Amino acid sequence: MFAKLKQIAARLKSEFVFYQRLHQHPQTPKLAKALLWLAIGYVLMPFDLIPDFLPLIGQVDELVVVPLLLYLALKLTPTDIIAECRRVLT
Repeated sequence: MFAKLKQIAARLKSEFVFYQRLHQHPQTPKLAKALLWLAIGYVLMPFDLIPDFLPLIGQVDELVVVPLLLYLALKLTPTDIIAECRRVLT
């Protein structure tokens, strides 16, 4: 179980580095960069847009909003830039 958690942590770290490189790439579209900032801001906000006391919806809003913002940022970014940022990681 510890090995599995370690593997997940390593994957999260590499994904974070990928999104950081994607944001820093000069050819990444400005809207994609803005969506990446929104995703980070949403995670770090001290309050929720959807309060946690609402059953189910309040607890899973981060699990829906953040991946959606990341997905949209990737869709707006040309595939060659994404490949270049991923290739740097390997």
